[in-house]
Amino acid sequence: MIQALRGMKDILSPDNERFEFIIETASRIAKRYGYQYIETPLLEETALFKRSVGESSDIVGKEMYQFIDKGGHDVCLRPEGTAGVVRAFIQNKLDKKGGINRFFYYGPMFRYERPQKGRLREFHQFGCESFGETSVYEDFTIILMIKDIFDALGIGYRIKINSLGCPECMPGYRKNLIKHLQDIQDGLCEDCQRRIETNPIRVLDCKVEACQNLLKESPVIVENLCEECDSDFNKLIEMLKSHNLPFELDSKLVRGLDYYTRTAFEFVSDEIGAQSAIAGGGRYNRLVEFLDGKPTPAVGFALGIERIIELVKMPEAKRDGLYLGIMEPEAINTILELAHIQRQNQKVYTEYNKKSLKAHLKAADRLGVKKCAIIGEDELKAGEIWVKDLETKEEKRIAINQFN
Repeated sequence: MIQALRGMKDILSPDNERFEFIIETASRIAKRYGYQYIETPLLEETALFKRSVGESSDIVGKEMYQFIDKGGHDVCLRPEGTAGVVRAFIQNKLDKKGGINRFFYYGPMFRYERPQKGRLREFHQFGCESFGETSVYEDFTIILMIKDIFDALGIGYRIKINSLGCPECMPGYRKNLIKHLQDIQDGLCEDCQRRIETNPIRVLDCKVEACQNLLKESPVIVENLCEECDSDFNKLIEMLKSHNLPFELDSKLVRGLDYYTRTAFEFVSDEIGAQSAIAGGGRYNRLVEFLDGKPTPAVGFALGIERIIELVKMPEAKRDGLYLGIMEPEAINTILELAHIQRQNQKVYTEYNKKSLKAHLKAADRLGVKKCAIIGEDELKAGEIWVKDLETKEEKRIAINQFN
């Protein structure tokens, strides 16, 4: 028997209902914030992610589904959503037009990593990207949007924030950090030792306990910010406080992608174990430029659907829709005509086979419909249909041409 590949998973009931609810809820809220839907390909040039995510990142170095296609092109399945949206933004010359552009997206991403609960090789994200707005108020507004999404889904959270500085203040901090890392280099894991030269900021994100202990005394980014970055970060803190959002400063929060600058944030949950991040993002003012576009400020986020699917508080299920069935084969054409008409306004289930009334009612109840309508021998002769409201238990026979 052929089975799904390791780290890949079918989405069936009851997860499919939660999955749809998450997408519908997040999309509705994103539209209220002025975001429009964008769809990008699952397959992109590998160079896109090497230049954006960063060749020193684990995603590019270890986790991408990368291959040479039949045309000899180096391609990969997208490991994250932002780079593809930025590529589309540049390719469609939106960077040249200027103004504010805000997009939301959802869909599958792929990373070849060790599967674990809430973290698969094919996983799904919902994300938003905002282009053209320099103000830190946009960073705050995105955080506020995520809050609204999680509140609507009934998910508890805490917010971690940090600032990664800018090209003006980062070089001095990077120099201090490298010096500190070289002093403790012998005690760091192999990956961290390699990153000291390639991307020292990423060392702060290491999850190895021995490294975390050694990094407790490492220089703190927010104590090395330039005046503008410091001012923006303090404004963000003030706004989070004024809106009573639960947050904490995390000097080790650098995110796993190389393109972030200034604001970085994560929403975390205490209900899903050690890997507690359920959403994250930040500002990436130089990524459009890195990918050959016109310099454009940008900020965005993504949330992992599999990460939160078990945390979602679903609304109370209500009976919905109509079940149509027959007790006489001659009534099938009438039922099919009625089903087509009723589907203009509601969900309709049709049973083509002759069954007893008890069997029809049992099937209708299992499907959770509001009404069950049946044509039997007597109804067929009289040009009527028997209808039962499964909520009120009311039963009646009405003329077929009056059925609605």
